[in-house]
Amino acid sequence: MVLLACIRLGEDEAYAVSIVDEVRERTGREIHRAAVYVTLQRLEKKGLISTHLGDPLPERGGKARRHVRAERAGRDAVRASRDALQRMWGGLGPQLEGR
Repeated sequence: MVLLACIRLGEDEAYAVSIVDEVRERTGREIHRAAVYVTLQRLEKKGLISTHLGDPLPERGGKARRHVRAERAGRDAVRASRDALQRMWGGLGPQLEGR
């Protein structure tokens, strides 16, 4: 979900707080910012994302946001996951309906 949120938000808008908000808004699930930071570190270590510091912001007391960019490998991983899930869902309608 974190990687999907990064892709959806785009490089200019993807940073920890916006990722938390995006996941909460789209799934209704509460996630902690700390969990997002840990997940981003793991995704970056795997080469699925890259991060960089933006310009300092006056409303943050001069602190810069760490922006997230989904790399090609990250987009490929999301695509592969989507395809696998679609194959698993195929033909499952009757079982879900109790038939």
